[in-house]
Amino acid sequence: MPKTDRLFRLLHLIRGLRPPVTAAQLAATMEVSERTIYRDIDSLRAAGARIEGEAGLGYTMTEDLALPPQTFTQIELEALTLGLADVNQRGDADLAQAANDALVKILATLPERLQWQAMHAVNLVHRFNTPEKPTIDMTLLRESMWAEEALDIGYRDLNGAQTQRRIYPLALSYHDQNVMLLAWCCKRENFRIFHVTRIDGYCRTGENFRPRRVTLLRDFIKLLHARGGATETGPS
Repeated sequence: MPKTDRLFRLLHLIRGLRPPVTAAQLAATMEVSERTIYRDIDSLRAAGARIEGEAGLGYTMTEDLALPPQTFTQIELEALTLGLADVNQRGDADLAQAANDALVKILATLPERLQWQAMHAVNLVHRFNTPEKPTIDMTLLRESMWAEEALDIGYRDLNGAQTQRRIYPLALSYHDQNVMLLAWCCKRENFRIFHVTRIDGYCRTGENFRPRRVTLLRDFIKLLHARGGATETGPS
């Protein structure tokens, strides 16, 4: 791992782990030697991070110059923690980890009083039923949408028929029991909604459909509102 990436990772761990965090904990998590941890902490301190502590006692972040201070009202903190907790329960593994990491960064920017409020929020999330976990790599699917790149997918429709088609992936829609992919189907030249769990596989094509995504997604959402909601658009 390049040193710059390692320093960012170390900074994130010191923010997120319960203080004081020892060099042994950090070394085990990052799979490096404790000597490397000591050198990297010296580098972070030299860059302006206020990290209190020393070898044998553990370390605590007292002032994080890498992040600007933030101020939220208590209800805003409740909304943030509630939303991120819901993502943690409903999202795939990478999305759930991203929610946890985002909360750590938010907490690191708060004064101690607001950190306490956020960590003891009164609104909690528990879902007895969560969407079925997809078998495809959701991170790569999101990356193709960010890049506005067409995909070739294999898909099983509601009747079990297997099809191959090229799509322009537009957005993911999280429902109570399903995650749906909103897309433009090049085969049918129309909008389609696909159950993510019925996508058997996909490959990126290198075909870029920028700048059509914004317009297509806006038109699709208008169509969905006119229909009264998003459901799978059939086997065709």
